[in-house]
Amino acid sequence: MPQGFNIGPLTIRFYAILIIIGAILGAWLASRQAKKHGEDSEIILDMLPWLLIGGIIGARLWHVFTPSASNIAQGVTTRHYLENPIEILKMWRGGLGIPGGVIGGALALIIYCKAKKLNFWQWADFIAPGLLVGQAIGRWGNFINQEVYGGPSNLPWAITIDPQFRIPGFEQIARYHPLFLYESLLTLAGAGLLIWLDNKYRDRLYKGDIFFGYLIWYSTVRFFLEFMRLDPSPVNGINVNQTAMLVVGVLALIVLVLRHTVWSDRLAAKELDDQERKLALQAAALSAEEEAVQDEIEDHAENLDLGLPEDLEEIDEDISETVEDVEILDKVSVKLDDHEDWVSDSLPEKPEDWVEEHVPEVEGEELPAIEDDYIADEPDDEDEEEVE
Repeated sequence: MPQGFNIGPLTIRFYAILIIIGAILGAWLASRQAKKHGEDSEIILDMLPWLLIGGIIGARLWHVFTPSASNIAQGVTTRHYLENPIEILKMWRGGLGIPGGVIGGALALIIYCKAKKLNFWQWADFIAPGLLVGQAIGRWGNFINQEVYGGPSNLPWAITIDPQFRIPGFEQIARYHPLFLYESLLTLAGAGLLIWLDNKYRDRLYKGDIFFGYLIWYSTVRFFLEFMRLDPSPVNGINVNQTAMLVVGVLALIVLVLRHTVWSDRLAAKELDDQERKLALQAAALSAEEEAVQDEIEDHAENLDLGLPEDLEEIDEDISETVEDVEILDKVSVKLDDHEDWVSDSLPEKPEDWVEEHVPEVEGEELPAIEDDYIADEPDDEDEEEVE
């Protein structure tokens, strides 16, 4: 089975590609968890490089200080690495321990959260399901490298190991339990379980509960799978991986029980304080943002320099004068209209009736008629003298 391909002088290992894919999918799931809880999902992308660096360093150092039995048989011991430090960098030859990766990643997360003033337990909760997904995908790199397999098996899903990758003492046996597959499926199931718990019991969980759930689940899975592994990591005759998983799982279970019994009141009060502090910070950030927008508007208004205030005052005065003139015209128009209505209303419809009503009739002799001859006659002499 090929373990990679070449691009010119560069060798690309499938193991490395799978680790990168697992990290990306795990980060995507962690960002979704953060967003679901109302946090900034972009923080996951910001911390991802640091977590990868810390996790890879921790995983490699775990392998260096806890080499497998097959490596020890080949002379690849801790002393060998210390005497040849350059060998520590040759990770493509295999040798990454998940327990060390978790420790290294956790230390990187602690440092990051301290620097960014974030709650470590909260972000560890967001990362835990994604971490299990990343581990599930990364385990397929063991399949490509033909490592991490169990005892001999004739089951239909048993895998064939090439002779050069078989453990001493099993050279004639071809098929084995796919231990990597068992762990991959169980870690995926664990990721689903943690997400389900977070969705169903979110109101009852404290920050850090999901992370402790991860420790309990993975430790239990790894503890029992170590019984099937043909190539353990012995230290003074003790399977250090299995022993470490047992200790971590038991301690995580004890702490989780204490968190919901003895420490519950204190944790509940701390959760409330954290919530109030978060709301206060959000309010302060919103206020600062509003002030910044207001300052920006004022700065733009000052930079325009178009003489707007003076122009607006002159326009306002003109408008006021115009309004006053219009009001006066309206009043005059109303008075004229009223007068016209009064005159028209006062005129009689039939003038002759009005005359008969208001001019009294003259009783007695009628007035003499004025003759035209009288008007045309010449004046008397007396009249002429008076005229003269």
